[in-house]
Amino acid sequence: MSAYDTLTVELGDRSYDIHVGSDLLSQAGSLIKPVIRAKRVIIVTDENVAPLYLNSLEKSLESEGLTSESIILPAGEQTKSISHFEQLIDQILDLKIDRKCALIALGGGVIGDLTGYAAASVLRGIDFVQIPTTLLSQVDSSVGGKTGINTRHGKNLIGAFYQPRLVLADIDTLDSLPKREVLAGYAEVAKYGLINDLKFFEWLEETGIALCNGNKEHRRKAVLISCQSKAKIVAEDETEQGVRALLNLGHTFGHTLEAETGFNDTLLHGESVGLGICMAFDLSAHLGLCSKSDADRTRAHYAAVGLPTRPTDINGVSWDTDALLDHMQSDKKVENGKVTFILAKGIGGAFIARDINMDDARHIVDNAIKQD
Repeated sequence: MSAYDTLTVELGDRSYDIHVGSDLLSQAGSLIKPVIRAKRVIIVTDENVAPLYLNSLEKSLESEGLTSESIILPAGEQTKSISHFEQLIDQILDLKIDRKCALIALGGGVIGDLTGYAAASVLRGIDFVQIPTTLLSQVDSSVGGKTGINTRHGKNLIGAFYQPRLVLADIDTLDSLPKREVLAGYAEVAKYGLINDLKFFEWLEETGIALCNGNKEHRRKAVLISCQSKAKIVAEDETEQGVRALLNLGHTFGHTLEAETGFNDTLLHGESVGLGICMAFDLSAHLGLCSKSDADRTRAHYAAVGLPTRPTDINGVSWDTDALLDHMQSDKKVENGKVTFILAKGIGGAFIARDINMDDARHIVDNAIKQD
């Protein structure tokens, strides 16, 4: 049995642990059993993850006397929709659950967000456990209790803050990810350094390429530090009334790019965040908040690991400034008609900005989508 690191998200009587390490799927039964209220669980996963990890999870649960049934959904961002949410709720209720039954989200961010929202909603709330299997979900969406679904109006506009009972981040599951998915997750890893941890970003500049190419020790450390950073912020501001908004670095621009591409595989969420971060640093430099060298350094690091750094790097998309700004105005972070941006006074110096002139945002978008 391998060792693992444990962090705690401190939320009083709703606190929960995050375990980070190898071979956690085989230990899932013994780790999950103490935090749920009954011996019955429903596993929600997708068509890509199920053939890889569902059997291992089922065996681990069975070894601890837990009974499980599974629901397998289509893979992809488009599953985070009202129609699939309705189908999932019906499938869960078809199994005649009670309020002590728990859900287990086995998969990436789509499965975690959808399952978490189902857990928050069905029977007015039941327990759930996150077992994230992608780098992006391990360092971001599985921690902090943000659950939800997309609509044609934008990303995550329907949802709830609802915390899991446990998070198991098994870094072995990252071995099966396509390189593009690893890179998409890495965009969020680097985000934590860019927000408030210059030393972490400097470490990533040295190790990021090896991390993306499969170095397990680097991956474990990166997941652990990312989760530590997010857990601290969530404990301070669970429902994003203040400092938690810093975690949205890159998301204001990024979500508009995702919305324009229809939330599909043309542009992965992590890729959009990386692009959005580059644009946020461009806007910060344009406004004189940080140096141009900080913006260039950020873009250079993302490029070095193999991520797109400009919307024009995405093939087959015809971008339009007015359409992107229109999506931005529909973002859930708009307050009193003003778009919220997370900008930076330098690498590791992110802050919340609510009074940005949209002409400046238009300038950044225009430049970003301009063909060379």
